[in-house]
Amino acid sequence: MEFSTKAGSFEKQRSGCVVVGVFEGHKLSESAAALDSASGRYLTQVLKRGDLEPRVGATLMLHHVPKIPAERVLLVSLGKERDFGEAPYRAAITATVKALRSTGAADATICLTDLPLKRRDAGWKVEQAVLAIMDGVYRFDRLKSKPNGAGKPAPLRKVTLHVAQKPDVAEGQAAIQRGQAIAAGVAFAKDLGNLPGNICTPTYLAEQALAMGKELGLKVEALEKKQIEKLGMGSFLAVAQGSREPPRFIVMEHMGGRKDERPVALVGKGITFDTGGISIKPAAEMDEMKFDMCGAASVLGTMKAIALMKLPLNVVGVVPTTENMPGGNAIKPGDIVTTMSGQTVEILNTDAEGRLILCDALTYVAKYKPAAVVDIATLTGAMVIALGHVATGLFANSDPLARELLQAGDTAWDRAWHLPLWDDYQDQLKSNFADFPNIGSRAGGSITAACFLSRFTKSYPWAHLDIAGTAWKSGAEKGATGRPVAMLTHFLARRAAAA
Repeated sequence: MEFSTKAGSFEKQRSGCVVVGVFEGHKLSESAAALDSASGRYLTQVLKRGDLEPRVGATLMLHHVPKIPAERVLLVSLGKERDFGEAPYRAAITATVKALRSTGAADATICLTDLPLKRRDAGWKVEQAVLAIMDGVYRFDRLKSKPNGAGKPAPLRKVTLHVAQKPDVAEGQAAIQRGQAIAAGVAFAKDLGNLPGNICTPTYLAEQALAMGKELGLKVEALEKKQIEKLGMGSFLAVAQGSREPPRFIVMEHMGGRKDERPVALVGKGITFDTGGISIKPAAEMDEMKFDMCGAASVLGTMKAIALMKLPLNVVGVVPTTENMPGGNAIKPGDIVTTMSGQTVEILNTDAEGRLILCDALTYVAKYKPAAVVDIATLTGAMVIALGHVATGLFANSDPLARELLQAGDTAWDRAWHLPLWDDYQDQLKSNFADFPNIGSRAGGSITAACFLSRFTKSYPWAHLDIAGTAWKSGAEKGATGRPVAMLTHFLARRAAAA
């Protein structure tokens, strides 16, 4: 997809489609008013007929608009002008992409990025437009005998994003480059998440990381079972022992900062398929457990984005990856394992396996003396109950780090919510036979999972992102979302700017 920004008059330009916004009460946006004037008040006449619904995101496609050289004009409802903000803006862009995909338009000029938004500049609007457009055109059909696009109109190839004034053009171009890098990372994460477990195995994930490293200049290692054993990762290997698929421990390094700069470490949960093990899950919707490696996918996607951006920061991405299967050699409830840290864990539930592989990875990254560590995991169903599918759950042993991530999520519109990690919750993790168990009681399940991980993060600032509710969608739009690649990329970009 080719993007560009432009300011100034657009009414006489040829285009496959021009997109303008209309507020409730038939109030035209500034760009829509300019188009209306050039067409002899044609838009006003159309709106008086009541063909455009007032709800945010409703669209009306017009053809052969008088005196307008564009092949089509798309009107998009923006809702009430006084309520227009980030969410209606993104809804309008999303609706625009959906409408454009149903046409044969190969190019479009979108005049929604020139709309005024409180708290948001031209760069934010352009970046969000790029991300929404790339999300809208994304399709995962590589495994179908006939791809979804077969027999449909030619895809959109070029988009011009209209900005309010000339000084916004340069800012918009920078935002396009940033948005395209993030979108590439998001698409990579989506592709990995959408692949079935018989293809996206731990070995496949390692191969993808190695290929990405070769392409983008990252240093990548994929440790095999014997190397993992040598490191003493007894907890990680305990989860892996029930599967015929060999585990991998992937380490990616993007060293764009100073040599003496302490890196930021990202740790992603990479369970390529989660049956629950001996504590087996119900059969219904178990197919969605191929998404249990979306934490790992988000780390790979983020590493791709920052490599494309050539971010001047040192970043280490770590992915412990395995299947969780109920084989004859699988771990059992009541088993006790020794982690890389030397602490022992009583496994009360084999379906709480994500924390068992993450704890060894969190111990491993301490060797880098990291400036900060963020782990990302589809960790608990309790998080879906707590926050639904809108916000990612955020836990941290450092309030400044938590604030950084919250601000990055707000900027990226990939938002999180800060939950407590108080010592009061640690009391649930008690065992008569080991240092502590891998689960607490049912109450506060997401918090006690974070408490478990916190016991391996004493030597550095650490945050935990539970993406169980945000990593994928179910239902008719089933698929990986690529979250939180955008949040993580903005978090790292802010760190690079501060450095």
